[in-house]
Amino acid sequence: MAINKKLKLVIASGKGGVGKSMLTSSLAILFNQQHQVVAVDCDVDAPNLAIWLNEATNWQKIKKISTSEKAIVNSKKCIGCGSCVQNCQFQAIKLIKNKAHVNPFTCEGCGLCEIICPVQAISLKPVKNGEIKIKKTKDNFNLISGQLYPGETGSGKVVDQVKKEADNYDYQIMIIDSSPGTGCPVIASLKDTNYVALITEPTPSGFSDLKRVLQVVNYFKIPYGIIINKWDINKILSAKIKKWAGQKFIGQISYQPAIFQAIANFKPIMTTNLNTKKEIENIFKILNKKIN
Repeated sequence: MAINKKLKLVIASGKGGVGKSMLTSSLAILFNQQHQVVAVDCDVDAPNLAIWLNEATNWQKIKKISTSEKAIVNSKKCIGCGSCVQNCQFQAIKLIKNKAHVNPFTCEGCGLCEIICPVQAISLKPVKNGEIKIKKTKDNFNLISGQLYPGETGSGKVVDQVKKEADNYDYQIMIIDSSPGTGCPVIASLKDTNYVALITEPTPSGFSDLKRVLQVVNYFKIPYGIIINKWDINKILSAKIKKWAGQKFIGQISYQPAIFQAIANFKPIMTTNLNTKKEIENIFKILNKKIN
């Protein structure tokens, strides 16, 4: 079935480690059989979509990006008054030999020190806090992956840049692997999207975090469906989640230890003979109807 407009599908979870990247990688391969796809890893703190696709090497393009600023001290102007040290809420500035010194790993770039410095010795400068990696996969769709550098801030802004980069490519459906939780990178992933596939596991923390991320999804009024991964490790709670989800329930995936062996060997789920493959194919069929 042809898609006549650009659609954005987000795979989100609330809790980490529930199978989000596994599902995203599989759906990218399946949707690519019918539509023009671009797969986007927006879990910029710990991107691993490329691993699930066996595409972690040989990137065709790597772009360093700047989405944040850090305080820089002009030691020639600094008079060592200590105003910046006293007012920095992040304790990122210290006086060393009567000169202000900024710790770049704790500086949040808020700009207060720049404002209060009586001699204008401090200014904010852009820093390279992340990168975007781009390649064409073996399945012939574009993969865009974002990475926030260690010790840097601004993951939500990095996600924005990753999505803007992905928009430069021709696609009918953009499949977005979101980060877990409900913070800035998740909000940035959900922004301007058409549908959210929420995946959870039948554990108290998984169910609780699903409800939390659903509050964000509902705030943006985005249509969604719910998937239970490893449903058979707790059939009672799975039944409770399924009943709670009602018509929003779109599928479940059973627990199979062989999945870990597959990923350890960089083997995408859709290239295996695991029952997981059939279960995700069933989920794909339902999703394909819902987004068209």
